[in-house]
Amino acid sequence: MRGTAEIGDEVAGRYLLRERIGAGGMGVVWRAHDRELDRTVAVKCARVNDERAAKRLKNEARNAARLHHPHIVAVFDHIDGGGRSWLVMEYVPSRSLAAIVAAEGPLSPQQAAAIGWQIADALATAHAKGVVHGDVTPENILVTGDGIAKLADFGISRALWSDDTRDSLSGGVPGKPRYLAPEVASGEPASRESDQFSLGAALFAAVEGRVPYGEAASPLAYIGRARDGHIEPPRQAGQLTGPLTALLRIDPGSRPAAAETRELMAEVAPPSEAVRRLHNEGAALDRRRGPLPLGPLGTWPRRRAWTAVAAVALVAVLAAVLLTAAPWDDGSPARAQPSTPGGAHSAPAPTAPTAATARSALGDARSADPCSVLATAPLARFGSTQLAADYGNFDRCDILVGPPHEDPVVDVAATLLGTDIEAGSHIPTRRTGNVTVAAEALDGDECDRTLQLDDGNHIQLMARLIGDSGPDLCAMADAATGHAVTVMRAGTVPRRPSAAVPASLATADACALLTPAALGALPGVQAAGAERDFGNWGCHWRSSDGDSGVDLVFDRNSPPLDTSDGTPVAFGAGRGFVVPEYDDRATCTLRLVNRDFTDITGQRVEELADLTVSGTGALGKLCDTAKHLGTTAAARLPGT
Repeated sequence: MRGTAEIGDEVAGRYLLRERIGAGGMGVVWRAHDRELDRTVAVKCARVNDERAAKRLKNEARNAARLHHPHIVAVFDHIDGGGRSWLVMEYVPSRSLAAIVAAEGPLSPQQAAAIGWQIADALATAHAKGVVHGDVTPENILVTGDGIAKLADFGISRALWSDDTRDSLSGGVPGKPRYLAPEVASGEPASRESDQFSLGAALFAAVEGRVPYGEAASPLAYIGRARDGHIEPPRQAGQLTGPLTALLRIDPGSRPAAAETRELMAEVAPPSEAVRRLHNEGAALDRRRGPLPLGPLGTWPRRRAWTAVAAVALVAVLAAVLLTAAPWDDGSPARAQPSTPGGAHSAPAPTAPTAATARSALGDARSADPCSVLATAPLARFGSTQLAADYGNFDRCDILVGPPHEDPVVDVAATLLGTDIEAGSHIPTRRTGNVTVAAEALDGDECDRTLQLDDGNHIQLMARLIGDSGPDLCAMADAATGHAVTVMRAGTVPRRPSAAVPASLATADACALLTPAALGALPGVQAAGAERDFGNWGCHWRSSDGDSGVDLVFDRNSPPLDTSDGTPVAFGAGRGFVVPEYDDRATCTLRLVNRDFTDITGQRVEELADLTVSGTGALGKLCDTAKHLGTTAAARLPGT
């Protein structure tokens, strides 16, 4: 192979070099055409026989390829051959943050915060996966014309469980001296905390036009200033002053983590419409693809439904009743995530999003997506995470958290609760952004946070222990709440990615499944004046004296019910299970199966209509009434 690559060269018989778009100490970056997939890519090549650069490219490929995130430049391939090493990446038409500042001058605090939110989001994912970037600088932050920021160049990154990856740059200190954390300059390995310092230093430079170490004569002088903790205060950062000061603290342990940094940035500038659209489309794609395999954590714990009588009592104290998520996927093709690829290219400077927060609202109840206010990244520091998107009623979404390759121990859930909720005057509240957060104390194995929206609706974030022991439940509830607050800064809860399939209970009205004539089988129960749950996915009828009632609530369950869950009963082509119980009073629940389907993780899930009859009479008689009512309800199920 020639000493230098040229336009028209073909790499690995697949990547045709079109344009040289950048160069540095480690080699050259090209814009290339991927013949096999008919797409534009960026190709970075190490200089011929440069073992140090080749090793760095391989390290970048190894670590960056583990990270799939809208704000991290994706790595597609690594090729060795002919004395040269190649890295194939996503192509991003963009300029680096350094180039933008050099051409346009310092950014406003809002512009810098908008970029900082995205890079903090990227670092939260990298750190959760055990990867430290080690070189977060303005040169490695790419910004597109519509303000989308991406973190590039994981060349000196390291996995936290591996040996230290030391570079020979700057006298054995990895990274660019002007952005180094003090502890790294003193010889410590790069860490999550040092990445946070470097992000703060990069944003400091973006708004101040200078690095936090001031001006020095040489790279070694910058390292000396870093070791001495010589950090100058920001003067032009405005609202960003507090977050920058926190990120640039000398003590690594006192710096905010990436997830917390993301929330601090949102206080200054909420994510722009382009960023929210990118994340919403990516989330819709992730829900269709399903979560990454996590070994035993990917198997949901077998779940028993709570009785509807208990549910009514718990709703009154802001605790959700039935485990849930949404099977809003009919198998139609997923919407592709926009591709905004890697490499330098001319583009205008980003525009600053408005810092004003819109009036928070739920919007249409049935199309509001409870999964949109949850995210796995804020919970990753507590263990391995997995989204449960087909698990319970349709007003709720869950993330299961547990140790790597073990069963989950905590269920973190977001539940849309509507307007008919009273938090209680004893619960402390605070106004955060455009929502009011009620923070309840730890109650046994559960910790709750409730968001009151400006339109009177509520969203509950709950962390509940499902194993023998687990992390701090209230810390987990707070982490989930922080993300939900950020989402709500846009104003309205995002919509579900697709409409419910016609056969799903998601399309049904629980109150319409029982007729007045059928309800007459239980003396005193009034058909008129039924109490409806959120989205009409539950309905409750009471007798005038309060001694008896009927509750019909939708649910989903995996694995499918069997004889261990109750006594089987048939209703024509339909089926159900009878579950008699006696606590304070007799109840009999009939669990009607509407349909079953295979979810995106390959597990079978059943949609259920749980019909519970309660009263003071004999248990056998209540079960007879439940089966009588079940005949009417089964005939009206959308899946039958």
